[in-house]
Amino acid sequence: MNEAYIFIFIAAFLGLIVMFILGKFISIWFQAFVSGTRIPLFNIIGMSMRKIPPRTIVNARINLYKAGLKDISVEDLETHFLAGGHVPELVIAMIAAEKANIPLDWRRATAIDLAGRNIKEAVQTSVNPKVIDCPSHGGYITGVAKDGIQINVRARVTVRTNIAQLVGGATEETIIARVGEGIVSAIGGSETHLNVLEAPQRISKVVLEKGLDSSTAFMILSIDIVEMNLGENIGARLRADKAESDKRIAQAEAEKRRAMAVAMEQENIAQVKLMESKLIEAQALVPQAMADAFRAGNMGVLDYLKVKNIEADTKMRSSISDKSDKK
Repeated sequence: MNEAYIFIFIAAFLGLIVMFILGKFISIWFQAFVSGTRIPLFNIIGMSMRKIPPRTIVNARINLYKAGLKDISVEDLETHFLAGGHVPELVIAMIAAEKANIPLDWRRATAIDLAGRNIKEAVQTSVNPKVIDCPSHGGYITGVAKDGIQINVRARVTVRTNIAQLVGGATEETIIARVGEGIVSAIGGSETHLNVLEAPQRISKVVLEKGLDSSTAFMILSIDIVEMNLGENIGARLRADKAESDKRIAQAEAEKRRAMAVAMEQENIAQVKLMESKLIEAQALVPQAMADAFRAGNMGVLDYLKVKNIEADTKMRSSISDKSDKK
């Protein structure tokens, strides 16, 4: 009898241990059962053995089932969890998309989540559009009209998430860059800055017509100009800089011509000096030639006196001519 009591005691003790261990799994199973989503108890135990939190998966399955998404199985939830996905956020996003009539299937939703995008925020943005400041870190987008006046602009872009292009689509930075480029282009295409100031909506219209949300994760709903002011007169400054540059070029050309004229003048003076030296050299040869003529008998005293008289007459005439010119 004593051995029978010991055996019963041990069996009861082991039974209590088993019931204690299985108690939490039974409570989860019962929760799923009363919710209408029957999940086998052994499946719940297997989740724990695979290091998957059973309550997270069961709660997700219950929420999806109650929301009408009955095609998503427990195995799908387990697979996504093991792949590194965020099951609770994904379930909330799927239910929100279902209630808002946004087409979002399980495969696309898991791809978005595993790609590192916040699927919950994406669905919320798709339902409630998001406003993006452009530029995003303060400051202004600066454009220059054709008349040379600089215009500083600050805009706000209203976007909603494009679920179909969320994976692989460009992010907010691309939207901001494209909108900034479009605003600069629209301002640059205006004839005068007055056209831009009197009708800022033209900028929004031109930018929207460019289809800037192509290949991005967003759809642009509107572009609103919230602030606009005038900057510098870039055209006048450029013209002044060009005039100053032309002036310096002209001065350089004039200086070049002056230097060439001075060089040419110096060359002419040197040429004159050379001719004068040759004349003096030639005049110095005359007495020597006359001496040679005397020695050779080709010239007499009378001839020499005639030459002297001619020289004296020439000096006298030159002197009279100089006095007449001075008068």
